[in-house]
Amino acid sequence: MRFGSYDCFTVVMDSFLLDGGAMFGVVPKNLWGKKIPADDSNRIPMLARSLIIRGNDKVILVDTGIGDKLPDKLRKIYDIQTPVCTMADRLAPSGLTVNDVTHVVLTHLHFDHAGGSTSMIDGKILPTFPNATYYIQQAQWELALNPSIRDRSSYIPDNFMPLLEEGVLNIVNGPVDDFFDGIDLIVTDGHSEGQQHLLVKGEQTSLFFCADLIPTSAHIPTAWHMSYDNHPLNIMDEKDQLLSRAIAEHWILCFEHDPVVSAASVREVKGRTVMDRAVDL
Repeated sequence: MRFGSYDCFTVVMDSFLLDGGAMFGVVPKNLWGKKIPADDSNRIPMLARSLIIRGNDKVILVDTGIGDKLPDKLRKIYDIQTPVCTMADRLAPSGLTVNDVTHVVLTHLHFDHAGGSTSMIDGKILPTFPNATYYIQQAQWELALNPSIRDRSSYIPDNFMPLLEEGVLNIVNGPVDDFFDGIDLIVTDGHSEGQQHLLVKGEQTSLFFCADLIPTSAHIPTAWHMSYDNHPLNIMDEKDQLLSRAIAEHWILCFEHDPVVSAASVREVKGRTVMDRAVDL
């Protein structure tokens, strides 16, 4: 799908299961279970869906999924259902190779968003995309280096320290208009400090990559958010502000973790923001 001068499409990196209660926090199961049914262990299906933005001599990858370095113990905990495979295998159906990617924007450094950023290559962990510059927010980088007890298990240094060591990491401080030509960089802090999002601007509609601000289409309502969010009140304010813009400016929202809906438009009904129509992206 084209937005401005860019062709945008998604790539499913991984399929896994997470506890439904953790994904919906204080929302009762009899409500969220109608949106994404749980299995007998209260787990719901999740995807790690990345966005590729192609145009203006750039191939921009937003987030890199879990990758192929996760220990078997963690693969079992999260019941990762995608066979272990290389990033080359993941990109092949889209006609791209790891050499084609010029920029990697990491929304944040949790393992399910940044794990594929590095790979074991000839016995050493190195950047997966040899020709790419990687981008992360300063606040997120500082959090990853000094995580709280709550965050510690989400940050795996092998996913991001080699980027610094190999000199391919660009640390950004705050939001940037026209970060790339025709693409804004927006920052939110409710889920995790320094989470960054790309807004690909078009004449009639724009594309916003939600990451963990709105991980699935079921999380569109303001109060529906995850137990994983560090600052619940902040994330609700951030969602209100961005969803208001999404309605006014005709955005399409791209969902990183939704097991079925890759993207959707939104509209207001009786003062509430709801999904308007699903978009295949």
